[in-house]
Amino acid sequence: MSVNNVKSHIKVYISIFVALMVLTVLTVFVSYLELSIGYAVTIAMIVAVIKGSLVANYFMHLISEKKVIYWVLILTLVFFVILMLLPILSTLDQVSR
Repeated sequence: MSVNNVKSHIKVYISIFVALMVLTVLTVFVSYLELSIGYAVTIAMIVAVIKGSLVANYFMHLISEKKVIYWVLILTLVFFVILMLLPILSTLDQVSR
């Protein structure tokens, strides 16, 4: 590995680190705002997804992996969303009322 190649990787890692720190500060800032619970959780989840994707793509090197891994991640995300929606859908269920 050449010195220039290592320096470019270090620049990428430092920029990802800075982005993660900015997103962490944003999360803390949003927690001090007078938002409803729904908006606060939505913003926090969006920031968490962005931070998680940065970590997975760059620090776990998934950005250069094959399509199979992406399909597995997408399938996992679909199941996660379904599991998160189950409590909401159960509260909207009119049969039990």
